[in-house]
Amino acid sequence: MTYRVIQWATGGVGRAAIEAIARHPELELAGCWVHSPAKDGRDASELAGLPPSGIRASTDAGRLLATDADCVVYAPLVPDAGVVARLLRSGKNVVTPVGWIYPDPARVTEIEAACQAGGVTLHGTGIHPGGITERFPLTLSALSSAVTHIRAEEFSDIRTYDAPDVIRHVMGFGGTPEDALASPMAALLGAGFKASVRMIVDAMGFAAAGKIATRQEIAVATAAIDSPAGVILPGQVAARRFRWEAEVAGRPVVTAAVNWLMGEENLDPPRTFGPAGHRFEIEITGEPSMKVTLTGLQPGSVADGLVRNPGVVATANHCVNAVPYVCRAQPGIRTYLDLPLIAGRAAPEVAV
Repeated sequence: MTYRVIQWATGGVGRAAIEAIARHPELELAGCWVHSPAKDGRDASELAGLPPSGIRASTDAGRLLATDADCVVYAPLVPDAGVVARLLRSGKNVVTPVGWIYPDPARVTEIEAACQAGGVTLHGTGIHPGGITERFPLTLSALSSAVTHIRAEEFSDIRTYDAPDVIRHVMGFGGTPEDALASPMAALLGAGFKASVRMIVDAMGFAAAGKIATRQEIAVATAAIDSPAGVILPGQVAARRFRWEAEVAGRPVVTAAVNWLMGEENLDPPRTFGPAGHRFEIEITGEPSMKVTLTGLQPGSVADGLVRNPGVVATANHCVNAVPYVCRAQPGIRTYLDLPLIAGRAAPEVAV
């Protein structure tokens, strides 16, 4: 069976998702919503650097709602629950990297009702938060017993992220420490990472209280730092670390963390990626303890990242590869805990 998919938004994740849809043997592109009038009417596949597909991007949400499709990969910068509810009520499944990873049922009654009305499924996913903060730690934990701590952590050079406005005005880089601490970044990130932490707490049976602690650390530039988002001047924010932790008796039992640096030089206090470099880590403390390091999800250089960021591509792939499973799931909000193992697909030249 071929599933028809609408791509909603064509930022970095959206463009990579169009590529992944084109490569997936069970999927075909059915439509594309864009925010920018400059993209309206353009071939959606060409927006992703592919040969034309004949599918025209549109700023008209109503037109996309009326399009015959099985699923929407919903990937705007900031989610709109009203739009998602309309998509679900129109009979379209939704896979998204911007929310609903492990929602509190009491807070998503309208979205759940939209799923039931449309007879469809909503699935929140991604990589971090997403697979690296939930599915992979849970899978690894099956190799251990008497687990006392789960940690999932990212170490990335934020200069490789091709979204200068987001880096400055949302993430707070290049501003004052006071402005960064008051920015919406912690809340925006926390919505996903706290859900990841709660999923592991619930799935593994930790006696953690309902509150997830949020901690932030900031480093400022001691000299001018060149970046694609502009020059970071001395005294301006050049590194950020966030941690979200569930605790039992004052000690962390589940930790999700990100370390974003504008390189490793000219930072106060000093920050470094360490000898392991850019990476994601998953650590299980138990019997036995183990640590898994994932590399290859960060670009080799700043210039490479501005052309193609593997972490962004992986986020899109995780969404797109979930589409067939989500389309076959029972209606409702479905998390990793509700779906079977999600796998990628073989390349055409080695496929059956």
